[in-house]
Amino acid sequence: MLLKTFGWSFAITALGLVAAVLYGGWEAFGIVAILCILEISLSFDNAVVNAGILKKMNAFWQKIFLTIGILIAVFGMRLVFPVVIVAISAKIGPIDAVDLAFNEPDRYQELVTDAHPSIAAFGGMFLLMIFLDFIFEDRDIQWLRWIERPLAKLGRVDMLSVCIALIVLLVTSMTFATHAHQHGGAHVDKAQTVLISGIAGLITYLVVGGLSGFFENKLEEEEEREHEAEEEAKRSGKKVSAVQLAGKAAFFMFLYLEVLDASFSFDGVIGAFAITNDIVLMALGLGVGAMYVRSLTVYLVKQGTLDDYVYLEHGAHYAIGALAVLLLITIQYEINEVITGLIGVVLIAWSFWSSVRRNRALAAAEGGSGSSDDKAEVSSGV
Repeated sequence: MLLKTFGWSFAITALGLVAAVLYGGWEAFGIVAILCILEISLSFDNAVVNAGILKKMNAFWQKIFLTIGILIAVFGMRLVFPVVIVAISAKIGPIDAVDLAFNEPDRYQELVTDAHPSIAAFGGMFLLMIFLDFIFEDRDIQWLRWIERPLAKLGRVDMLSVCIALIVLLVTSMTFATHAHQHGGAHVDKAQTVLISGIAGLITYLVVGGLSGFFENKLEEEEEREHEAEEEAKRSGKKVSAVQLAGKAAFFMFLYLEVLDASFSFDGVIGAFAITNDIVLMALGLGVGAMYVRSLTVYLVKQGTLDDYVYLEHGAHYAIGALAVLLLITIQYEINEVITGLIGVVLIAWSFWSSVRRNRALAAAEGGSGSSDDKAEVSSGV
């Protein structure tokens, strides 16, 4: 099972490392290995969230995510995306941007760094909306009840997450403008860039998420029609499979996954420049890392890990919220990528440990010593 799921990742790793040695020797080998580890550590929370969405999709769209999706992730976000950023920010053609990447890597890195405020604003707002919509939803299973219970009640207010996100964006852009003004006003125009980019991230989330949700809701009628067939299958002893998304619903869910992956990859792409400004090594290292994220997503789905460890999804969304805040902070201040990665790992590890404790407590309660009230208390969170 493990080899079947991660086989392609192992193969791509070997090819990537061999390519690195042929391209730049053992120094390049080391850089690609470090970038691969960086991408995996920063994207583990991405895999958990992806798994929660992917398990709703049928086998065909899961395969599309793992084939076409990986091409978009590796070549689109890890190779084409930085070049497009340079082309737009420097107002030059894509060919000239590629020429800069290979022949003037220092200038190329400088241009990508200059474009960071708009990247961080777009990605930060997209991820912030994911976190806010999750935390404001009333759930049967809650992890940190002292936070989630009151926020779930607040979530009954319509459009609250959008209002909070816009307030955060407004404060962020105003803070950036104030700082720029205090330092001579050389970057006052960047405040407008941050505001526009952040709104674009918010609109992207609302459009893609809204369309996928719309088609997902339309499937409820189909699910109701299939309910009787499922009941009949249960009575006859046949295995009943969960209704999975297909058609338009799955397509927009696929788009949502790709935009989500893009937002997650922002910090990895930007962080990679702290290690190298060689676009080839960057694409190799981050591309190999992206393969492992995809394989880990499939592994979580096939193993039913999210069903067994119910707080993992909570931990991943808290990690998303932390990453969103950190991205917005990096508009103004530099934050080490190690900190970004560690926060996500710590939150997910904590949620996993909480899930294990919950499972043990439920097992003990079901052993006969616990009452129904005890079981309800355990299942509701920590």
